[in-house]
Amino acid sequence: MLTRAIVRKPGRNFSSGVTSVDLGKPDYALALQQHEAYCRTLESCGLDLIRLPADERYPDSTFVEDPAIITERGAVITRPGAPSRIGEIEDIEPTLREYFPDLKRINPPGTLDGGDICEAGEHFFIGVSERTNESGASQLAEILGAFGYSSSLIDIRGLGNILHLKSGMAYVGDRRLVVIEALSKQKVFSTYELVHVNFVEDYAANCLFINDRILIAAGFPGLKRQLEDLGYSTIALEMSEFQKMDGGLSCLSLRF
Repeated sequence: MLTRAIVRKPGRNFSSGVTSVDLGKPDYALALQQHEAYCRTLESCGLDLIRLPADERYPDSTFVEDPAIITERGAVITRPGAPSRIGEIEDIEPTLREYFPDLKRINPPGTLDGGDICEAGEHFFIGVSERTNESGASQLAEILGAFGYSSSLIDIRGLGNILHLKSGMAYVGDRRLVVIEALSKQKVFSTYELVHVNFVEDYAANCLFINDRILIAAGFPGLKRQLEDLGYSTIALEMSEFQKMDGGLSCLSLRF
């Protein structure tokens, strides 16, 4: 059972962050409302929140998942692939050290975003992307191996429709993966049950499994119905303003 989550309030310059999509400029007031609803939902799922203040030095810093990876056996400071985000790792490190004194690190020339890492029980899927290079992925695989976990690398650089690996997949327990069609033929998924996402609902693949409930972006009834038919209890959350900045549900918290 997860018991804690680190979150960070969006700064007023949130819209100045890095994005690869053209969905318009986010409404800051609405982003704050959606973020607070997200935080309240995490609390309703049993998590105590560690709320970090907005940091306007780094417009993308509300996406706290990218500068760190947390497992049951240890935590890793990453090295984000967007140069404007490098400073976020030093900013979040003191908070992480309160809970994980022996932090591991991704070192140059490696780059790695937490959004490219999908934990599936004892196994981790590591995406090699425009943000996570092969050096960063290999360093993380070695660290995870020392923790006692296995891992697989998945190259998504040829997929133009997702920024991070978890933009297109999620683990929802019981050896079950939610995946977009572009990822569904991966051989490393052959021993898992796949929940296929219709291409018009690709954004919803970044759902979040927390203590037997699944948080899903609002407005995607097909996937919501599939998950409920499988027996999951779902919570739909408005994510429009974060979608405009390439963000999803998993991006907004570090859960442990």
